[in-house]
Amino acid sequence: MILYEYPFNERIRTYLRLEQLFKRLALLVPREHALDHHYAIQTLFEIMDVAARADMKSDVLKDLDRHKQTLIGYRGNPAISEDALNAVIAQLDGCFTQIAETAGKPGHGLTENDWLMAIRSRISIPGGTCEFDLPAYFHWQHLPAGQRQAELAAWSRSLAPLAEAVVLLLKMMRDTGTPQKVVAVGGQFQQNLPQGRSFQLLRLRIDPAPGMIPEISGNRLMFSVRLMRLGADQRLHPAGEDGSFELTLCA
Repeated sequence: MILYEYPFNERIRTYLRLEQLFKRLALLVPREHALDHHYAIQTLFEIMDVAARADMKSDVLKDLDRHKQTLIGYRGNPAISEDALNAVIAQLDGCFTQIAETAGKPGHGLTENDWLMAIRSRISIPGGTCEFDLPAYFHWQHLPAGQRQAELAAWSRSLAPLAEAVVLLLKMMRDTGTPQKVVAVGGQFQQNLPQGRSFQLLRLRIDPAPGMIPEISGNRLMFSVRLMRLGADQRLHPAGEDGSFELTLCA
């Protein structure tokens, strides 16, 4: 099954982008080849660019606090384990404290590293990090893999609080949804969203065997799914036949 996710607002879109970048970074740093570490540094810069959004830090803090207040309201409910509830609240508190105590924007401390910033200024230029442009960076790429890994891990630690918060917030949001099987008649499916409830994320799981690719669009009032197929011309075309998938709406 292939999982597709569609965010209903810009904040969740940003969280999903960060999640993808943090996953990529976690895969690249433990590798040993210098090229993998080049892309790890590039990923660090991409995370810094996304995290530099003016309201990024405040959005994360607001979401952490909102989830905490919601969970506090469940205290005393006999159907809920107090120990499990307190553990999640403590996790939210820990993330909140780490983010709140971080000076400036996430990863701001890395901007004071002149060596890294020299690479950042060149890495977006095609071939801009060649040895004749950045000899110090070329030298770094020839250091032992363990040394490069240690330095990448140290640079990544400044972004760890943001990574932990984003992973936790997305997990809690995803856990609010209940999957349901639906059929797109003629390859088309549309559904109105209930008034008075705000959904933030659509999750769609589909069997890749029939070769159908979901094209999702939507807003806070409704969403639609159109099943497509990749044609011989390498373009997407409407499938035009019934297709089934699993749909989850998360608040």
